[in-house]
Amino acid sequence: MRLVEVRAGYARAQMVVGKEHLNAGGVCQGGALFTLADLAAAAVMNSHNRLTFSIGSSMSFIKSAVVGELLTAEATEICDHRKISCCEVKIYNGKGEIVCAFSGTGYRKDQPLDFASEA
Repeated sequence: MRLVEVRAGYARAQMVVGKEHLNAGGVCQGGALFTLADLAAAAVMNSHNRLTFSIGSSMSFIKSAVVGELLTAEATEICDHRKISCCEVKIYNGKGEIVCAFSGTGYRKDQPLDFASEA
């Protein structure tokens, strides 16, 4: 998984489904899909350079994803409040079909993010 774009109010992350992501049914496990959506959600909720922690999220699984498929999670912030951030994330397959829909809420701290500490 990797972030491919982050700007104020928007983030995009991608992953290729590997064998390690499969469940017993041979399709991408829900936890892997949730992690991809959560990565994009964290990026968009922190895109204003203020430390934001998730306080709630939910996900609907719409379509299966299989090995080799490139998945793209697009996160859009729908609420940019001083203390609360809300976002929607949609995960698409390579055909542009929606695989999952995620919604998240975050709590903003009065603490700026320190990107300089990342090495």
